Amino acid sequence: MMDKSPAPEFPASLEWLNLAKPLRMGQLRGRVTALAFVNAGSAWCQQRLSDLATLRKRYGEHLHVVAIHVPRFDHERDAKRVLKRLHRVPLDFPIAHDADWVLWQHYSIDAWPTVVLIDGEGRVRDRIVGDTPVRELDAQIAKLRAEEVPQSLNLEPIELRRNREPDLPLRFPMGIAANQQYLYVVDSGHHRVLECTPAGRIHRQFGSGGPGFIDGPMELAAFQNPQGLCLQRDALYIADTGNHAVRRIKLSTGDVDTLCGAGRPGQPNEGLVHDPRSVALDQPRGVAVSPANVVCIATAGDNKLWAYDLGERSLMLLAGSGAMDLIDGIGPAAAFAGPSALAIVQQILYVCDEAGSAVRSVHLRTRQVTTLVGQGTWRFGNIGGSRSDALLQQPQAVALDGSSPVLWIADSGNDQLRTLRLGGGELSTINLPQRLHAPSGLAVLNGIIWIADTDAHAVLRFDPADGSLRQIPIGE
Repeated sequence: MMDKSPAPEFPASLEWLNLAKPLRMGQLRGRVTALAFVNAGSAWCQQRLSDLATLRKRYGEHLHVVAIHVPRFDHERDAKRVLKRLHRVPLDFPIAHDADWVLWQHYSIDAWPTVVLIDGEGRVRDRIVGDTPVRELDAQIAKLRAEEVPQSLNLEPIELRRNREPDLPLRFPMGIAANQQYLYVVDSGHHRVLECTPAGRIHRQFGSGGPGFIDGPMELAAFQNPQGLCLQRDALYIADTGNHAVRRIKLSTGDVDTLCGAGRPGQPNEGLVHDPRSVALDQPRGVAVSPANVVCIATAGDNKLWAYDLGERSLMLLAGSGAMDLIDGIGPAAAFAGPSALAIVQQILYVCDEAGSAVRSVHLRTRQVTTLVGQGTWRFGNIGGSRSDALLQQPQAVALDGSSPVLWIADSGNDQLRTLRLGGGELSTINLPQRLHAPSGLAVLNGIIWIADTDAHAVLRFDPADGSLRQIPIGE
């Protein structure tokens, strides 16, 4: 419980991303306000924003929600990029960009996410730090709501400015996979997975196109903001992030089923999975299938890697203590920072640590975790060369061709395509004919690199042999 001090006014330095004019504290009087300090790239913050959107619907006019975005990475100081990231999940409350951490300091915030609760009199009453269960936040809001005294306030209305992404065939494409016949694309913003020809003609659509958590035939099934994708023989494996689940598409029939995931975030128990819907994962972002028929799962919400054995139908912790850090070690002695994408060759699993600006490897037999590139959770930049000096900025995808000792990296924060030569080689930057836009998906097949250019709502084909880069007109 706080000391009921007056809530500091919004400073003039804030850039309001979706309001016609700046918000004032006085406009929030008479109702409980949840003031959320968040970061667009944080898994915990994305879950907290989802929680607040749910509570906003429940309480209606009795709750104000205001989000304050505070950058972690250099590229997040650009308000346009932040708005793009926040557009991936629609939010209907005011969002401000605190580029210089001014309001953060006024409220003495020290961690993302932090929700400051302000009562109808404009006094700070409580703060909830971290990814606590939504019921705790709900209980505190209900308590302040019960104290409300009806007031006749003639307040200036808060007018949201509707910023919409262009109406294109793709909306924030993310995971991508390819075989000799088809290209598979996770069309995240349209909650579906597409099977396309290499020229871009859509052959099949998996998922109805609306958000949901439904198994069954491809036209009736539903996903929610899916992200990662892995193609293994006759099946696609999907990190269905919004549903906190791993789903499978059987390509012979198009049917969708759930391997594990309860539709809500949580900490799974290891062991046999008798009921797939009883296993709560925490924001799965990446999936990859090993030669031993084990689905490796990167969960950004708890900074862990899980292994689901398709034969035994069992789940085990592969690596990660849960702490958000870059620590090498065996199994649970290691630590990750927002693992978001995976790639496997033989017994080596490559992990893209988004929040740690790092690329790691895990030996699947020994569970030994090794950092290939990355200097620490607060060290990021745009430096090539030796691994001891190299820096990435919030990378979001990795891919490789088993026949070549080169790991391809979507260095999203720098809008670049990078390569890391395995076996002690250097980090290099590929000179492309045009800049990328927060790429979040990669696939390599027959020497061709397929790129999900996420913020441009596009899929690109890059041929390293001649340096050509062109957009694939999917569904156009």
